Amino acid sequence: MSKAINPNRLSTAIAAAITATLPSLAVSADEGGKRLEEVTVTAQKRVETLQDVPISVAALSGERLDSIFSAGDDILALAARVPNLYAESSNGRAAPRFYIRGLGNSDFDLAASQPVSVIFDDVVQENVVLKSFPIFDVEQVEVVRGPQGTLFGRNTTAGIVKFDSRKPTWDTEGYAKVGAGELGTVNVEGALGGSLVDDKLAARVSFLRQERGDWIDNSYTGEKDAMGGFTELAARAQFLWTPTDNFSALLNLHQRDLDGTASIFRANILEQGKQGQLSDNFDRDSVYYNQGDNNPQEYQGAGSSLKLEWDLGDVILTSLSAYEGADGLSKGDIDGGVAGDGPGFIPFDALTEDRADVSQLTQEIRLASNTTDPLQWQVGAFYFDSDLDVTSIDGFYGATTVSHGNTSWALFGQTSYDFTEALTATVGLRYTYDEKSLVVGDQNVDGFALVIGAASVQDYDPINIDDDQLSWETSINYQLNDFSSVYTRLADGFRAQSIQARDVAFEGSPSVADSETITSFEVGYKADLLEDTLRLNTSVFYYQIDNIQLTAVGGGGNFNHLLNADKGVGQGFEVDLEWVASDNLLLTAGAGYSDTEIRDADLTTAPCGSGQCTVTDPLTADGLAMIDGNPFQAAPEIIFNFTLRYSQPVGNEGEVFFFTDWAYQGETNLALYEAKEYTIDNQFEGGLRVGYTSFAGNYEVALFGRNITDEENIKGQIDFNNLTGFVNDPRILGVEFNKNF
Repeated sequence: MSKAINPNRLSTAIAAAITATLPSLAVSADEGGKRLEEVTVTAQKRVETLQDVPISVAALSGERLDSIFSAGDDILALAARVPNLYAESSNGRAAPRFYIRGLGNSDFDLAASQPVSVIFDDVVQENVVLKSFPIFDVEQVEVVRGPQGTLFGRNTTAGIVKFDSRKPTWDTEGYAKVGAGELGTVNVEGALGGSLVDDKLAARVSFLRQERGDWIDNSYTGEKDAMGGFTELAARAQFLWTPTDNFSALLNLHQRDLDGTASIFRANILEQGKQGQLSDNFDRDSVYYNQGDNNPQEYQGAGSSLKLEWDLGDVILTSLSAYEGADGLSKGDIDGGVAGDGPGFIPFDALTEDRADVSQLTQEIRLASNTTDPLQWQVGAFYFDSDLDVTSIDGFYGATTVSHGNTSWALFGQTSYDFTEALTATVGLRYTYDEKSLVVGDQNVDGFALVIGAASVQDYDPINIDDDQLSWETSINYQLNDFSSVYTRLADGFRAQSIQARDVAFEGSPSVADSETITSFEVGYKADLLEDTLRLNTSVFYYQIDNIQLTAVGGGGNFNHLLNADKGVGQGFEVDLEWVASDNLLLTAGAGYSDTEIRDADLTTAPCGSGQCTVTDPLTADGLAMIDGNPFQAAPEIIFNFTLRYSQPVGNEGEVFFFTDWAYQGETNLALYEAKEYTIDNQFEGGLRVGYTSFAGNYEVALFGRNITDEENIKGQIDFNNLTGFVNDPRILGVEFNKNF
């Protein structure tokens, strides 16, 4: 249960949080022993050191990043690996939903907007399907917390997750990695790059193949190993052209092909009347499906970008043009069992298939200062255009197609000024215009409901909505001494208006949510201590969202309806530590706390349609749950992560190493309303790598394990029919070989 804002508790948190860090595992050695290397980030669209940026930024790279994805996990594996970062999905590997500082969107529809923006190689991936591009040959992942409306635009009210792939270099280099593990898990990836024409043209080509065999039995049909597997293929080619000293062009081409299993829904696996507890019905290795064709999922995507950069002396002109596209389908036995035959009480069968075809075009032009003067600035313009066709196929109502359109443009600028060597102030402003449309196409195609007269073709007028907003930010960074600084940041942003047409497939009407606006305040402290062996970065924040967009999912008809609450508030902190304890021992730890609360005395939503869940919210006379005071949906109150790496030299040419990583998720409300069954707590997962590194041979061989304690963690629920839930992946043990050249 979310609690009211407590100023004393917040002040205590501020005092406790003035010590933290961000993980990189970048370590160098000198005569005095090993030291932490300087980490650079591009959170402000220019290269800066992590410790100089007046924003709460986390950077993941190197062994930490490689370990997370060693068993073929998708982008959701980043959940809880950074303080106050969470991710989940009810759409398998195809549509992740991110949350930062408790703020996200649990809407499962493929047209849903998110307040966390995902950016690959400087290109925003707006649609949830585009956000799921596989992670490979990545130089660094940056998690930028808090509103980023000035430089990155609308729909960044929570922050951004930014992926930067390794770029072409003039030296020939690359790597090859092969891993194999339990359940037929295979992970193969590699890259090769170098100069094609000396000092003029360079290229880098990288690829990925991830697969897992089917391992879940269908007990209803008697089919063994019927589902649960996947094959993910992806490739990227980059070409860097530098015909003159002051011009460069970077072409990025990428593609993915996913053939696998959608989310596995399991009927009545939540113990009735208990808080987030699995029941005796749960069997990880089997399901009881009579529909869904074993929950197939297929998606293909391709994209390209062209980054042109001119060095004009005191200024740099950058143009970034990009196109992204994807299409595919997911199908599932949504009720997770068989009506009348279990497991447990299932009143009716539910089958759903979703097909999506999405495309987007973006163009950004930016002019930035390129001097060492106290005044630094950048100005730019941005254009975005996307189209999305979604076809929802229900086993009773048939197929319904809706078409979404979104056009947006913006003008932005940011400037910073060094008043002294220690004091820097930054201000930014962005004007955004955003327009969305919805057209309802074919309805109830091949639907049994239409045949028997239980449904009819509805007449929906096209919907067109638009909005324009100013976003702004201001920050002050003060260098306390050579190794530490403090900053304060006040930022404003907005999530554009949204249209949700999921209910049209079930004879309902589209819903519209107005734009939400956020004002966020944070204070941070950053330091490199103990002769650069201890890195501390921390921040304390408070934000208020006016007209916060929420998605009411569920009730007896499994509706998906947008609504606005009067306000939402959040407060908390991030604390991280990275410490080179000795030449052989490296430790990182991070903790995040987010206390969120919905504030709207009159706001209600339908609780579980099955009537089996134990609702703890007050109910109206109509049986609706009053959600004023509840925490945000899918917002962990506490996140904790920890890594340890110990190594021991073997002669002068190698080392043996031990690396382990752990992530903990505290109390999380899975629905807008509060119910015992849909509140989870104390969930964790750990990973392990033990191996040998040859410095002379430039290779590494390791044994790895993911979810090494085989935790059975609840990741989500579906409430309309029974106590359906879905869980994390099982333990995977394997071996990996990596060769750099």
